[in-house]
Amino acid sequence: MNATYVDSSALVAVAFNEVRAAEVADRLRSHDRLYSSNLLEAELRSACAREELVLDPTFLDRIEWLFPDRPLESEMNAVLAAGYLRGADLWHVANALYAFPRPAEVGFFTLDERQRAVAAELGFQV
Repeated sequence: MNATYVDSSALVAVAFNEVRAAEVADRLRSHDRLYSSNLLEAELRSACAREELVLDPTFLDRIEWLFPDRPLESEMNAVLAAGYLRGADLWHVANALYAFPRPAEVGFFTLDERQRAVAAELGFQV
């Protein structure tokens, strides 16, 4: 898979060296292009600050940031029609759908089971 959208849960696991960190890092390295909303940066920096962990300044270098230029109402409606997600999770999946209107062509990488199920329902490779 060439491109994949990355949810915050995956990078938080790597940054905090959680149980599956090595596996997650290997899987992320297997993708040529990684995309995310800049909400990922805010969530990661907040988690690091909470745990008093210094974030390596190069940690986010591979991420290509998505900046929608319009409201994501139609994408959010499509996501919620596929299944309920909380705000931040909804925002990530809606951003992925905005960037990749043909979701079967890209991956969606998350450690959150509900988010994974909704992304799969929308057609993303999870």
